[in-house]
Amino acid sequence: MEYNIYTPKDSLSENKKKDIADFLYKHLDQFGDEYKYIMKCINFAVDDKTKFGGFIITAVEAGKIAGAVVVNKTGMGGYIPDNILVYIAVHKEYRGKGLGKILMQKTFDQAEGDIKLHVEPENPAKFLYEKLGFTSKYLEMRRPQQK
Repeated sequence: MEYNIYTPKDSLSENKKKDIADFLYKHLDQFGDEYKYIMKCINFAVDDKTKFGGFIITAVEAGKIAGAVVVNKTGMGGYIPDNILVYIAVHKEYRGKGLGKILMQKTFDQAEGDIKLHVEPENPAKFLYEKLGFTSKYLEMRRPQQK
């Protein structure tokens, strides 16, 4: 398995961004977002014009993405975690084989500062996150913008 890390210092082609977005859109299953938001997150993570950015990690085997992580930096360390793990997905063929744990460890190694993530209570990945030390500190509440 080959692991790639992309940061704002790297010039990630539009085709590579699209490949990552396509993978995430397909393999996030019911826990994903609209494609346009996945692309927006990827662009933020590797944008060299923002002072925050983030990073992307991919696991590739035989030229195909087997797993991917997208982290955005918040710029708010101390009162809000420094990083938010926005997306992580593992191809169905690799689930239950430790790839998610490896991707999380590589995320910890790459991130500077605290990391937060959102997970639905019924998402099976919640158990991995808890084993890796994530705790549920808050109940998140949102108010959608009124149109």
